Amino acid sequence: MNDFWPDSDYSCLVRTPEGRLRVTDAYLRRYFERPELLPVADSCPAERALHAALLAEPQRPVSSRDVAALADADARDNYAVMLRFRDRLLAHDTLEACYATLFRDDVSVPPDFVHHLAHAIVRGLLEAEENGLVARAAELFFRAQKVTVVEGQVMMADAETVERRAADGGLGAIGRLLREVQAPLRAAELDVLDAAHHAEYWPRADRYDTVLAVNPGQPGARALATMIERWIAHFHGVACTVEPIREIPDEDWRWHVGLDAEATLMLNTLYEGGTVEDEQMRRIVGLFRLEFANRAVMRPEVAGAPVFLGLAMREDGGLRLKPQNLLMNLPLARPA
Repeated sequence: MNDFWPDSDYSCLVRTPEGRLRVTDAYLRRYFERPELLPVADSCPAERALHAALLAEPQRPVSSRDVAALADADARDNYAVMLRFRDRLLAHDTLEACYATLFRDDVSVPPDFVHHLAHAIVRGLLEAEENGLVARAAELFFRAQKVTVVEGQVMMADAETVERRAADGGLGAIGRLLREVQAPLRAAELDVLDAAHHAEYWPRADRYDTVLAVNPGQPGARALATMIERWIAHFHGVACTVEPIREIPDEDWRWHVGLDAEATLMLNTLYEGGTVEDEQMRRIVGLFRLEFANRAVMRPEVAGAPVFLGLAMREDGGLRLKPQNLLMNLPLARPA
């Protein structure tokens, strides 16, 4: 299979024998090549010298005095943020270890950096993947989505791609296009992935321009469940099965995890006996039942009980999955 997602910078990392990812100079150098840190025409000599030195030696020590010597205030701020993040990366053996601590410690890291870490980690989980639907589902772990419901079909398109096409006079939001022309899903085979056309994903993977249908029973929902299983196994070292469902049975509901902020709020309210308005309930676009293969890995008070997962869109149709919730909120006796 050809390489894909070069913007993840996965190729700059080294895999450990355990399948984790180790930071390299090449990976760090990609951060120092970001637009926020590239010198501009009026950059001072100190800024140019610091940038050149970090490109040559990305792990070199940089003192607060070095940063203070930069003439531009924005440049000082950008370097301070980047160097704190670099030092945090270097303080851990693997990318995964660094990522996990971001949510246990009270630290401030730019969201773009957090998503970039998740991007590389998920890319590693797809190293031998052949199913394009699974790779498309994996995009939810690091890219925001725009959700459209058309004739009962819940379809997710990449939010940035939708915005770009709408702005440049292109096709616009695929979901809106389908709704306006009342076209069936098969009329958009090249855009809406299904089991028969999953291979269409690979030649266009880097464009983030395919659509995933995630209704229960759809291959897209099963693909997302597969990625959740892999993420949990990778970070927690435990096996589980995740299945898309249509509703949560009250008699089995002992633990839940919202996969985004909206779902977390709604599931918490319902579990505590509160009321969620019908209009808000319609924003729930995915429910899953998770069961661990070995009940002994769970906290004793819920051992053997299923864990229900929820996914919901915002009022504007936006959705940002928070994979860190699967690190912090599962009822495991020994969290990651």
